[in-house]
Amino acid sequence: MKLPYRPNVGAVLFNAEGLILVARRADMPNAEGAAGGWQLPQGGVDPGEDLRAAVLRELEEEIGTAKAEIIAEHPEWLNYDLPAELQGKALGGKYRGQTQKWFALRFTGTDADIRLDLDPHPEFDAWRWARLSELPAMAVAFKREIYVRLAADFAAFAR
Repeated sequence: MKLPYRPNVGAVLFNAEGLILVARRADMPNAEGAAGGWQLPQGGVDPGEDLRAAVLRELEEEIGTAKAEIIAEHPEWLNYDLPAELQGKALGGKYRGQTQKWFALRFTGTDADIRLDLDPHPEFDAWRWARLSELPAMAVAFKREIYVRLAADFAAFAR
């Protein structure tokens, strides 16, 4: 039996200069320049939860602030499958991967509003602003295709 996809939202958070927020996974602290160690904020959607509310909630949970406004919603759900060695283990062992609704957001706060230290078990241990075009090279292999798509489809917001 094939496992289902987990519903998920993702945030491409742009600052005033058109750069995006990327964060380093806390479980990969030595991945300073390595592909896969850096990613965009994303997370699961609760049953019945509004997707726009979910992306702002995920921002607050993962980076400590929801000071952002949604400027675009990707028109499609984008899916990825976990590698075979992670299926049945990652994502609680319940899912084959994720189906994701991505949003472009404009950051309305200051860098001081980004607080990775508010969660007692943070997903990320570092963050930085990066060019959208850098995003695909940062992605773990099984998410790279989605990041290539986001870099193309949200390019207008990077200008």
